Formats: sequence, C-alpha cells, structure tokens
Amino acid sequence: MDVVLPCLDEAGALPGVLAGLPPGYRAIVVDNGSADGSPEVAASLGAKVVHEPRRGYGAAVHAGLEAATADIVCFADADGSLDLTDLPRLVAAVEGGADLAVGRRVPTGPGVWPWHARAGNVVLAHLLRGRGLPVRDIAPLRAADRLALLRLGVADRAFGYPLELLIKAQRAGWRVREFDVRYGERAKGTKSKVSGSVRGTLRAVRDFGRVLAR
Repeated sequence: MDVVLPCLDEAGALPGVLAGLPPGYRAIVVDNGSADGSPEVAASLGAKVVHEPRRGYGAAVHAGLEAATADIVCFADADGSLDLTDLPRLVAAVEGGADLAVGRRVPTGPGVWPWHARAGNVVLAHLLRGRGLPVRDIAPLRAADRLALLRLGVADRAFGYPLELLIKAQRAGWRVREFDVRYGERAKGTKSKVSGSVRGTLRAVRDFGRVLAR
C-alpha cells in the first residue's frame, strides 16, 4: 500500500511517523516547500519524496496521488498526531467493498484538539450529514482505490480538498465507511497549519466555504 503524507516543515515528526507505518506500507512524502530539511529527512529514512512547489494541502495530496502506484492509496497527516497502525482497518474496508474509508478523530487526551478546530469540524460534519453522508469528521485519515479517486476529479488544491472529496463521493454514490481513529498530540517542534492558530482555522473555513458554494 502507498501512504501519501503531505509535508510542510515536519522534520521533527517524520522519524516517528515513518517508523509507525505498518509493514508493507510505502511512504510517499510530498514536500510542499519545507525550510527545515523535511525532504532530506524523509529520503534518509527510505521514503519516496515528491516535490510539489504549488503551496496548498490539496496540491500536495494530488501530487502524491499521481505519484502512487498501489491499487489502494492511503492519506495521512505527517505531523505525528495520527496513529498509522489504524490504516489496515481502513484498507480492509476498501478491500471489502467500500469505495472510501475514512477516520473520525478521537482525542487521546485533553487539549489535543483546540476548541476552534473542533467547533468548525462539528459544523462541517453536520452539513455533510444533511447532504446524506453519515460522517462525523472530514477524513484526516483515509483510504481509497487509486484509479477511482483520480476519476472522481477532486479539484481543490487548498484546505478544501477533503471536504470536496466527501461531497463528490456522496454525489457519485460511493459507499463511505467511517472508523474511529486515535488522535494525539503533534510531534514537538511542529505546528498545525489549521488548528495551530485561529488564523489557520479561519483560512480553512474560507476554503471550505468555497467548496460548499460550488
């Protein structure tokens, strides 16, 4: 299996993230303009490194998807907050007939998920359920068939990518399964581009709003 890991200044997290991959899972680290040596760290640890000069979460995800070769491709954050040993459950769901398997973050301790990020997620999940998609998160950890995902044509190249993915999956009649996944603290020395600040959350809300307005 291929695991796409969008990366922007995650050098402090990458050793633990890559060490936590289940056996048989190949890391594709998509560097999005890091200034802390992240691509060199990833390469030294055996990961395939892809460089995506266009800034944006969606741009990095799409570049990783295009570089992947496995039939089923997984996606995860590279900050150490997600437990990648949860990936085989998602992959098994896709192998068992689901078109998309996604994770619902369950914090492992207090303060892990800032209030402003959690509140925004609740609103978005409510809107998605109103569209007929029974999810409670916006898929920070996910697995899907590579070719089907390419055909789905997710166009957003910023923070709106995962939301557009879910909306298009619902419109296409995809079978989506959601699983609880562990959500812990980020690795020391890294900072979330979304939940790490109110400004980052507002930028994400802006991108989500653009997706919902389409």
